[in-house]
Amino acid sequence: MPTMTLVEAVRSGLHDEMARDPRVIVMGEDVAQKGGVFKATQGLLEEFGEGRVIDMPLAESNIVGTAIGAAVNGMLPVAEIQFADFIFPAMDQIVSEAARIRYRSNGAFGCPIVIRAPFGGGVHGALYHSQSVEAFFAHVPGLKVVVPSTPADTKGLLTASIRDPDPVLFFEHKAAYRSIKGHVPEGEHVVPLGKAHVARAGKHLTLVTYGLAVHMALEAADDVAPEGIETEVIDLRTLRPLDKETVLESVKRTNKVLIVHEDNVTGGIGAELAAIVGQEAFEYLDGPIMRLCGPDVPAWPFAAPLEEAVLIKPDKISAAIRTLAAY
Repeated sequence: MPTMTLVEAVRSGLHDEMARDPRVIVMGEDVAQKGGVFKATQGLLEEFGEGRVIDMPLAESNIVGTAIGAAVNGMLPVAEIQFADFIFPAMDQIVSEAARIRYRSNGAFGCPIVIRAPFGGGVHGALYHSQSVEAFFAHVPGLKVVVPSTPADTKGLLTASIRDPDPVLFFEHKAAYRSIKGHVPEGEHVVPLGKAHVARAGKHLTLVTYGLAVHMALEAADDVAPEGIETEVIDLRTLRPLDKETVLESVKRTNKVLIVHEDNVTGGIGAELAAIVGQEAFEYLDGPIMRLCGPDVPAWPFAAPLEEAVLIKPDKISAAIRTLAAY
């Protein structure tokens, strides 16, 4: 199997689906001539032409609205939002239109679009290039929300998202684009949506996370293992729909759960997971449901010491694991 970076896996997934199905188009700011600000679409214009790789104006509502129009007319658009921070002008198109088309048509037609966006901090991007926005969309019925952590999952989940008959938000942690490498299966590779992955088996506590934090969690789990703490790490992969069955099965075995994500703690995915565990596995718990999440700050700081202070890091996860294991 070839080794790819995460951004190369994005490009590979787009390329293979465009080659397989002529209905797949790519659209967004600078995706054609420039190949995307992170080069995720580099080379696609030369192979597939300007009719299928389309540079769009700097107007996110227009990008998503045009993608919706193309989708209901038989195309399979993949719309790129250059940074997740810029997605809010398109909120009405995503939430009021794309998410509701299947319902409002009584199931007569769907809206098969994928909206890709790099998200997350740790790249010194400050307040307009560092936000985690996944919880906004995971709240909305009619949308699917995907956050891959490995190159193999990135390609497989992106392929599944393009083939899904309904709208998918596909968030890629920008700090993982070139820092995370891994083997990617050759040929057709599909990872089903809505299914979590047990990234590391353990028996003393369950750690649930997604995206770049999966790799930090695995590092932390290795760090505490010599102390006799065996941590099970679950990579959610899909935030909506949540694979609560895999989470609950793990918690019922380990009897403790730590939820980790970079997004703000209040109203994040961790809050929903905590409610699910509290309601459906309370009698199995031997300790509190713990969350290690980003603080409720109004904007991501630019100053390096402040950015370091708010980031989720492996040593912070190790400390949280030790605290929970002590109960």
